[in-house]
Amino acid sequence: MAPRNRSPGRDVHVYDANDPSTVLGGLILANGITNANFYSMVEILVLFTDTFFLRDEDDTKIERDDHPLQSGKYYIVATGSFEINNEQWLLRMMSRQTGTRIQSFGNAVRSRDRRCVISGKEVPVIGGELYYKGFQAAHIFPLAYQGHWIENNYSRWITIAPANGGSINSVQNGLLLRSDIHELFDSYDLSINPDDNYKIILFMPDSEGLSGKHLDQRFLNDPQRPVDQLLRWHFRQAVLANMRGAGEPMFEHDFPPGSDMVGDILHGPKAAERMEFELFSRLGAQVELFPAAG
Repeated sequence: MAPRNRSPGRDVHVYDANDPSTVLGGLILANGITNANFYSMVEILVLFTDTFFLRDEDDTKIERDDHPLQSGKYYIVATGSFEINNEQWLLRMMSRQTGTRIQSFGNAVRSRDRRCVISGKEVPVIGGELYYKGFQAAHIFPLAYQGHWIENNYSRWITIAPANGGSINSVQNGLLLRSDIHELFDSYDLSINPDDNYKIILFMPDSEGLSGKHLDQRFLNDPQRPVDQLLRWHFRQAVLANMRGAGEPMFEHDFPPGSDMVGDILHGPKAAERMEFELFSRLGAQVELFPAAG
């Protein structure tokens, strides 16, 4: 299936006040997004050399407060120069993964959470045993990019070593999610902002009323819960993937059996990144490709 971009449906648009003819980015407005949240997103989307503020179409300054963001056009008024952040976001999508490294990681995440931490849906008990069908252990930072993990020393954030598979497979890099929510999380359609009391943010229409809610106290009290640095990393990726320019490409589906996976990748956008993701996500689940990861 051909990828779509992320711009259709945007009802919030960002412009340079000095060049209002060119849209810099935008957002599909979901519940719970405040003016302060929008400011923090703009500070990820745009690199500033000095102070700035946002104004609306009526030339009214938007305060950095907890009032709900309204749909419409917003203009950046900056003291100094600024430019769009061209930082590469790490392409990811749902891929089928199996192997001992994934099994060990999944067991640890299931044992800790026992529910979808986003929706709150509990894992049912059938015949005296927990029945995990429809629930999946999701990596916050994807296993496919273990080389990037090592290069940036993200293991420094991990305090609970996994049974095997390197620090990237620590329970602190995982969340138990409902299968459909796992797909949204992997495609950056949904994220968690740890700097706003662990608020759930959707970057797409919200059919279940999840956006704007917060992870519960049970999550916050768990000493094995995911580290804030990784949740913050994922939120940053989601902003870059969803808000920049005309919209980055989105790859909605895994490759079904019998499809021309290589051909589809090579003839589509971001071919190199997608090939890297598929190669390392499938091989990395089976063997430790970077044994020095720790």
